[in-house]
Amino acid sequence: MIKSTKLGRREFLRTISFAGASAIVFPLFVPSRLFGADAPSKKIQIGQIGCGRIANEMDMPGILKHDVARVVAVCDLDSRRLGLAKERVGKFYTSKDASGKAHTVKTFADYRDLLKDPQIDAVAISTPDHWHAEPVVAAALAGKDIYVQKPLAMTLEEGRIVSDIVRSKSRIFQIGSQQRADRPWPQFRHGVELVRNGRIGKLHTVKIGLPTDPAGDVEPTMPVPSNLDYDRWLGCTPLAPYTEKRVHPQNSLSDRPGWLRIESYCLGMITGWGSHHLDIAHWGMNTELTGPIAAEGKAEFPKHGLWNVHGAYHIEMRYENGVTMVIDNNFSNGVRFEGEEGWIFVGRGGGKPDPAKPEESKGFVASKPEILKEEIGPGEIHLHRSEDHHLDWLKSIQSRQPAATNVEQAHRSTSACEIAWIAMKLGRKTTWDPKQEIFPGDAEANALRARPQRKPYGIEVLLKKA
Repeated sequence: MIKSTKLGRREFLRTISFAGASAIVFPLFVPSRLFGADAPSKKIQIGQIGCGRIANEMDMPGILKHDVARVVAVCDLDSRRLGLAKERVGKFYTSKDASGKAHTVKTFADYRDLLKDPQIDAVAISTPDHWHAEPVVAAALAGKDIYVQKPLAMTLEEGRIVSDIVRSKSRIFQIGSQQRADRPWPQFRHGVELVRNGRIGKLHTVKIGLPTDPAGDVEPTMPVPSNLDYDRWLGCTPLAPYTEKRVHPQNSLSDRPGWLRIESYCLGMITGWGSHHLDIAHWGMNTELTGPIAAEGKAEFPKHGLWNVHGAYHIEMRYENGVTMVIDNNFSNGVRFEGEEGWIFVGRGGGKPDPAKPEESKGFVASKPEILKEEIGPGEIHLHRSEDHHLDWLKSIQSRQPAATNVEQAHRSTSACEIAWIAMKLGRKTTWDPKQEIFPGDAEANALRARPQRKPYGIEVLLKKA
């Protein structure tokens, strides 16, 4: 064991998450209304935490359209966004009520108050990346089932604790890994099944293409809007002066927020898109519950301005099964599986045709077109089939069976992204032990497994209080 104050702190948290989680007294329940002969006619009561761009474009509409659930509460630390979410949800249910009765929606400025509501069965968390781990742990301890946007956590330490707590509390969990769902991208599951069933021979290389983000200018300090609880928005990250491009647009729910380009709140495209594509890569490599054993990378990082996540990059990671993963911004956006007998590329498709990157616009191509038409036989590997991403989670809440991606799988795909980020930051080769989850004998790399957490926020404070 490497001796340092940071590792000592991590060991303290690991001890709580492994040994103490089951002893912490929180309500652990599965509401009886979700079971029995009349269960399909009952509603799963959902609390929506975070009401910004992703919540409005993906998670709220993804849940609202399914009659098995009902969004009964919304929460946001921006009162303007909170009001818009309340109005949207209320109008949706009122329009569905033949009696014309107005439907009310509970509102919360603090997610902790929402979790105290015994009527809420599950939560959908659509917050900025630095606000994923803490509410997931708090929700698990409060006995709620959980949907959370990717990535699972900001650090390797956080991710391990989140997985341990959620599993110890037997919570139904789903992460925003919608590329596993057949709607609208059936090519990901089908492509992975073809790879897993040997259609391209023994797999040896996986190439992943991700976008990049532009650097930003120096931004002026601005007054904090009266509708925003800015200190809580910063959460466990360091204090920083408010400027609109640090947080989110005040007059838009559709524009991409600035926090996605700042390392305190997001690691950049390596976790932004990487969480999606590395999840698919792990699925195809059959490495969902482990990680790389070595990583080497290089990247450009802005030296000036507000937006400071990585730019151009190249990363190579090696896995114990002999597969090499290469991640490069020059590759087509997607995942290319290369085997001894051919290759398969899967992506979202629909992009503008580029003669240099034909795979990116097509979304599903192979070295031999006939490979893609092959059916998976009854005696072969059949993977979890999710017709609709949010419905998959809701059905899992009812059945108490795992959703498309469990929390340990989510941790492992996120942690692979974080290992790649660490390799980029160091600009050199690193060795990783996926069982102990440390960089053996590498104090510099191990120091990046965690970050200091500003009190009174963060997992450390949460677990101490528990």
